[in-house]
Parts: sequence; C-alpha cells; structure tokens
Amino acid sequence: MAIWEATIMGIVSDTRFWDRASSKYAAGAIADPAGYERTLHRTRSLLQSADRVLELGCGTGTTALLLASNVQYYLATDISAGMITIAKEKHAAGRIPGLVFKTTTAETLVPETPPFNAVLGFNYLHLVRDLPDTLRRIHDLLAAEGLFISKTPCVGDMNPLIRFVLPAMRAIGKAPYAGVFRTAELTQHISAAGFDILAIENHATTNNDRRPYIVARKK
Repeated sequence: MAIWEATIMGIVSDTRFWDRASSKYAAGAIADPAGYERTLHRTRSLLQSADRVLELGCGTGTTALLLASNVQYYLATDISAGMITIAKEKHAAGRIPGLVFKTTTAETLVPETPPFNAVLGFNYLHLVRDLPDTLRRIHDLLAAEGLFISKTPCVGDMNPLIRFVLPAMRAIGKAPYAGVFRTAELTQHISAAGFDILAIENHATTNNDRRPYIVARKK
C-alpha cells in the first residue's frame, strides 16, 4: 500500500473516531479548570482586537466561544463534522460576530487574504499524522511575524506505560492516532518549520501535566 493511501485511511479512521466521540466529548468536564483559565487569559493577552485568528482542532467550540469576541475574525476548525455540528449548535444559542465554524484541517485549508495573525492549536499537534508538514502548513497560513500558540500533550514525557497502552487502544477503536514526542522534540519541529520560540510555559495545577504552552512567532 502506498504511503499516501495509508495516510488517507488513517485520517478517515481518526475522523470516524472523533465523530463517534463528539457527544461524549461535549458532555465531558474540563480536567483542570484553573489551568484552562490560565491558558485562556494568556492567549487573550497575545491577541489584538483587529486580529484574524484560526483555531485548529477546535472540538465542540468551547475555547472558540470564549475567545472569539476579543478579535475581528475567528475561524474555528476541526476534522470531525460531528464536533463542528455541536459547536454550531452552541454558537446558535448566542451568536458572536466574526466567529465561523468549519469542518476542515490545516492540510486542506487554502491560505486566505489577508492571512491569519494567529493560529491556535490546543490539544492538537499530537493528533496530526505528519507533524513537520502540518507545522509548515501553519507557517504558510500566517501573516509575517504571526503567532502560533499551542498547548500539546507530549506523550514522550509521560509515563512510559502510556506508549504501550495507546497502540492497543487504537487497535480496538478506543483511541485515535497520537504521536509520541518530548517537549524538546516538539520545539525542534516548530523551529524547523520557520518559527522563533518566544515562550514555553506550564499552566497546569499539577506537576505531572506534560502539556507545554508554547508561543512561537513566524520568522
């Protein structure tokens, strides 16, 4: 089987997983509310009122609905149509001007004019199948000196048992694809894609959280 065929089949499988999980995902509680609030506060401080913002992997739209009113235009995207359907339902209950939800990915988005001033990816990068390519796509979507802001589980820094459990869970349809990398490897990939790392922060309230909040600027 050609590599591209395997990749497409994998993406289809991931899409089906998130479609099936969308209702349960929407009903789930935020694991670390205080850490999440720190992330929201920090992100708001980096965005300007005239900004055009792209969020990748927006899920059911919780973060988009909390941040979109701070900017001019906010495009929130996800690979899962099920997730986006729920996000649109939530948005309909209290519409925010400039907020748009769309089923798409970084790999299929066409650069817009004007380009985005910021791209957000929360709990996202570990789910993409070609991290270097996705980061290059994000770079292309940004305006000069635009910001890429991410908060990503670094599975390589977590309990080694997780690395063995994940493949087994994927095999029985209980987990999507998840890349395994450490924080140092992630920052290297981001730098290699044409970004300057401005900040690496920990917003968690527990010491065992391995989701660095990274602010990077397009060179």
